[in-house]
Amino acid sequence: MSSQVAVASLGGTITMTGSGAVSPTLGAKDLVQGLEVGEIATLATIPGASLTFTTLLDAFDWADKQVSQGAVGVVIIQGTDTLEETAYFFDCLWPHEEPVVVTGAMRHPGLPGPDGPANLAAAVAVAAAPNSRGRGALLVINDEIHAARWVRKAHSSLPSAFESFPGPLGLVIEGAPQYFHPAHQLPALPRPLDAPAVPLIEATLDDDGAILDWLNVKGAVVAATGVGHVSEGMAEAISRAQFPVVVATRTGAGTTFRNTYGFVGSESDLIKRGAVMAGWLCPRKARVLLRLALGALAPIEDVFAARGSVF
Repeated sequence: MSSQVAVASLGGTITMTGSGAVSPTLGAKDLVQGLEVGEIATLATIPGASLTFTTLLDAFDWADKQVSQGAVGVVIIQGTDTLEETAYFFDCLWPHEEPVVVTGAMRHPGLPGPDGPANLAAAVAVAAAPNSRGRGALLVINDEIHAARWVRKAHSSLPSAFESFPGPLGLVIEGAPQYFHPAHQLPALPRPLDAPAVPLIEATLDDDGAILDWLNVKGAVVAATGVGHVSEGMAEAISRAQFPVVVATRTGAGTTFRNTYGFVGSESDLIKRGAVMAGWLCPRKARVLLRLALGALAPIEDVFAARGSVF
């Protein structure tokens, strides 16, 4: 039994070393030196872009086990390229009051001012704090605490790359988390039996929608323009699709609408054609949620109605 924070590493920039171009080499034990933690595991040593749902389900199972054995929280270390997506992955499935915190680094250990040690220390502090309970999955980086639901990587390389709309959930001040909002956690989705492939398609100018006709999948997400608009050609392709199509906004902020516009390809038209609107979820997180819902055989419209709204 452990009353401390359990820490697992999946790889990423925080683990990368080399004399020239770097690659993941360090394990969890290398990273947690000097920190008071409980169980430590290296579950993978790969860049964030190469993570799979299978790897993440293994990490979820490990984290779930640690909490059931007494850990007060869990920290998952990984690459930042997909950190916003994995944070939301864990948030959808996490059933515990104890937090699961994801973190990583923008600067590898060989660069001046690597941010990995500070980010990891902050993540452990957040995971251990009683006021972090009941908040689901959190992303901690650059002394900011982000709700998995809202966070996104908004810059390719700066230490301040991550932001949330309408702002961080809290900050790490003098080594402890301070939150701006009360705790809130949605009921967890069932652990999926599998996670079928779901493509993400961006709607663009002069888009005929033909790519939807080429797909042999169980679901797809369309990153639509504005409040959920696509071309007439894409709208017709959505009508023909033999699988669920979720429509999100590609803009980076804001929600899809439901009944303001009425032209062909508008949000109300797409709903009539059977599309499911993602609401406030960005396209990448909508894809994560659709894969998990399909894998758990959960009702797609109900899942997105609950998780795509403001809460």
